Amino acid sequence: MSELDIKKFNRILSIYVQLQSRNWITAQQFANRYQVSTRTIYRDLKALENAGVPLYNEPGKGFALVEGYKIPPTIFTKEEALSFAIAEKLMAKYADKQLSFQFSSAMHKMKAVLRTTEKENVALIEDRYLIFDTTSSEPSTELLSVLLDSMVSKIQIEILYQKPGNNKADKRLLEPIGIFYEHNYWYFMAFCFLRNDYRQFRIDRVKGISKTVNHFETEHQSLECFLNKRKIETQKTTLVRIRAPKKMAHYFNWDRSSYGFVSEKVLKREVELTFETTIPLKYFARWFLMFSDDATIVEPLELKHIVADILQKAVEKI
Repeated sequence: MSELDIKKFNRILSIYVQLQSRNWITAQQFANRYQVSTRTIYRDLKALENAGVPLYNEPGKGFALVEGYKIPPTIFTKEEALSFAIAEKLMAKYADKQLSFQFSSAMHKMKAVLRTTEKENVALIEDRYLIFDTTSSEPSTELLSVLLDSMVSKIQIEILYQKPGNNKADKRLLEPIGIFYEHNYWYFMAFCFLRNDYRQFRIDRVKGISKTVNHFETEHQSLECFLNKRKIETQKTTLVRIRAPKKMAHYFNWDRSSYGFVSEKVLKREVELTFETTIPLKYFARWFLMFSDDATIVEPLELKHIVADILQKAVEKI
């Protein structure tokens, strides 16, 4: 058997195991995992059918094994089943690519023997638990457990949430949709009935949490959808142009990339720096103030007003 045939055999076997690990999976998900085309995946699935494996395809859901054609289920607690999804996410983030792939393959074999309800729970958590950074301060185990259980059971929760600068925590009724780690903090996204909108909450600011008896009122989109939307919103840029004397323009080199620096143009006596910044102008203004005794703002006018307002307030306090 050639190396190509062995690779194909291992992929088909892995697909078979993966079909047992969750109720539905699409050809595109298979293609993404094995880095092949969907056409190749359809051929692999056809090979399974030719080998006597009964497959079922439902538009919009994907492929599944016909009910009953599965490894006898092993009894796991709900918490043990959910830990599979989280362990796989952590391994994908912290381990090297090869080890992560092998661990994922092993986890698919473990998940293949779960009962139907546990598979549904694991599949749900896999889509609602994301990790972005590589350093971590662990959230409260009890709090995390309540959040995960709420998302799986679709039961509303109540929290006591203390915002920065507030001495008292506010009560919030929420429908959580996902947990993620970003910029050294754990967060969760939820629909907040107080604000009647989706909000993200920093987990270390939650001072109390409890489940209610009320079921979710809405079928929410995935966590990834909300985070992608947020990313697009924060990527909106503002064009800023600043001019500074040649003798001091090099001072702008410090940290300018963090403020969206694009290019510089050398004029007769000055250097014009162009930024496309995603940072709110009130923060850009405070950075500019370090150079404001020599530099000038060409545009936008709003930035000039913000700088002038900051300076006016500073003068009033002298």
